[in-house]
Amino acid sequence: MNSARSCGNKMKLWKTTQGIVLEVYVKTNSKKFQIKTEEGELVVFCRETPVKGRVNRELMKELSRLFKRRVEILSGFSSRRKKFLVRDIEAKEVEQILVDVTTAHGN
Repeated sequence: MNSARSCGNKMKLWKTTQGIVLEVYVKTNSKKFQIKTEEGELVVFCRETPVKGRVNRELMKELSRLFKRRVEILSGFSSRRKKFLVRDIEAKEVEQILVDVTTAHGN
């Protein structure tokens, strides 16, 4: 059973039997990789250009590093709006990591 949650700054998370699904909006060609919240939405700034899956590879690599778990793209392979599955993690842990990261960037 899937259940939608939102943490303090309104990031949408869904719990599944495999882990947590999170929805992000991607902005490419940034100076550095960072995660922020803008108007209650999780926004990920990527360094790569949207060519030949470069952004998707950067996202999976950086999100896997951030959560210390396997991360997969569920939808949005060629879109700015993407859904990721973070495997084998609890919602509270994802929320805490995202709050810590977004707070560090002034959000």
